[in-house]
Amino acid sequence: MSSSEHPFLSQAAKGLFIGGEYVPALSGKVFESRNPATGELLATIAEGDAADIDRAVAAARAALDGPWGQMMPEERQKILLRLADLLEERTEVLALLDTLDMGAAIKRRRGNVGLLVSLLRYYAGLARAICGDTLQPSIPGMFAATIKEPVGVCGAIIPWNGPLWATGLKAGPVLATGCTLIIKPAEDASLSPLLFAELCMEAGVPPGVINVVPGFGPTAGAALAAHPGVDKISFTGSDATGRKIVTAATGNLKRISLELGGKSPHIIFADADLAAAAPAAAVAAFANSGQICSAGTRLFVERSIHDDFVAEVARIAGGMKLGHGRFDETDLGPIVSARQYERVSKYIASGQSEGAEVYSGGERLSGEAFDAGYFVPPTIFTGVADDMTIAREEIFGPVLSVLAFDSIEEVIARANDTPFGLGAGVWTQNVGKAHRMGRALKSGSVWVNCYNTLDPAVPSGGYKGSGWGREYGRNHIEEHLNVKSLWIDTK
Repeated sequence: MSSSEHPFLSQAAKGLFIGGEYVPALSGKVFESRNPATGELLATIAEGDAADIDRAVAAARAALDGPWGQMMPEERQKILLRLADLLEERTEVLALLDTLDMGAAIKRRRGNVGLLVSLLRYYAGLARAICGDTLQPSIPGMFAATIKEPVGVCGAIIPWNGPLWATGLKAGPVLATGCTLIIKPAEDASLSPLLFAELCMEAGVPPGVINVVPGFGPTAGAALAAHPGVDKISFTGSDATGRKIVTAATGNLKRISLELGGKSPHIIFADADLAAAAPAAAVAAFANSGQICSAGTRLFVERSIHDDFVAEVARIAGGMKLGHGRFDETDLGPIVSARQYERVSKYIASGQSEGAEVYSGGERLSGEAFDAGYFVPPTIFTGVADDMTIAREEIFGPVLSVLAFDSIEEVIARANDTPFGLGAGVWTQNVGKAHRMGRALKSGSVWVNCYNTLDPAVPSGGYKGSGWGREYGRNHIEEHLNVKSLWIDTK
């Protein structure tokens, strides 16, 4: 199926999705969505701003105050299950739309749809498991209990590196708890969130519960973060933008959850199963063309195996096929946009200027299949020092920094010497070492003899500058609930 044949793109003009229908932006402005592999125009999309955010918040508040706010947990559960079924039935259409809009390999997008289906079914189960506690106060004749209630109108600002996945991840706990939602998708990838909103309506979600307002960060995003009618804001993206959202949210002290950047250490000990660790290291760094917050972009390799291990990772990375994401044989697609390509290119140049060696990759691909897109091959730097820019800052592209180490104490200190703390990986066959590393690394997730493993039941989030709060699991549901204490004098 080509982009011209995609059913969602048969009408190239897309509006904002507010109150259960498509509407133009009040300003009349639109922006373009283009395929980063070919430059092809996919759609023109209404450009929302503060006035449109006002409309979306009003629609979300009306839905919360209407029948949705009185809906029983069983019915919310049924809606989530219907939504999961619809996504599963339309896996190919959804996967291709993500691929066309942001460039990722379609086989990866199919996997993301499958995981999202599982996630929504997990939240469907939790929709009927929300409960408070009965308590034992030390006051004679007093009964005390806690009640869990939806926090209210939620806003979500999502990234472009997994637009469908991010939309479902934000919407799942909203639907399970009875909140309502306004999504501001990234301007680089707004199409899948709009289609997701359509499927919510088909699944039986009432109008106004899920709203999507495409637009730009300084206008629509800033307005959503600061809006006094929004009770909770969640954001996935850079730490710099996350700090701005924290400031904007202080107006009404709305609840905040943030999943921010990472510079994740991936540590390979000499006693590891190296045959398994090498392909895992390549995928950890280069999957989705490196456009993953928890990508393992600082590869620490014990010195005794350094040279051979780097050579094997480079060999595996060199075998990854780059190309248009819609082909099944493609492993890595393009960088999402010209702006992001320029950012990645500057980091590659800084690595070279600061004295690191380009072991492989480093140059934009050219030729008939690549000239129209932003294709950067897996790039590996060796001779990297801890204080180099490429070892300190999140690049969000297919760039891996390799660092040698000699002892467990040394690598713990160096791995933790970062403002981030989203993910970390460890490869060793020593059980004691695995436990020690798991506790010592200052990170929201530590993977031992695996990397970037996700499950709906297991929480994920960051330490330090990588964010506040948790997604997935019961923790994610609790982020969307207020706790009320109920006192009754029974005397």
